[in-house]
Amino acid sequence: MSSKDNVAISQLLALLEARYALRVLWALRDGHPQTFRLLQDSVGGITPNTLNTRIKELREAGLLTHGNDGYIVTGIGTDLLKRLADLPAFAAKWTASQARKKL
Repeated sequence: MSSKDNVAISQLLALLEARYALRVLWALRDGHPQTFRLLQDSVGGITPNTLNTRIKELREAGLLTHGNDGYIVTGIGTDLLKRLADLPAFAAKWTASQARKKL
């Protein structure tokens, strides 16, 4: 992997590791627009100020936009979510392996 690739990955991970960033994108993964209030409810536990900050960051990164009906992921945001689609299956396997460790 080139240093340019490493920089790009580091930048993306820095964006996504911000508190609730992935959860905001995940809440929009079905492609249906959500209003601010609905998005806040979908994410759960996020304050309006934090949600505003995450929306701003994700919009500046080109992963999220605001349409007529609310917030929605962009094409590149959809691409990212497709790449993360294996996450639920991995999480289930990981959780099971963690439970086995405790036995």
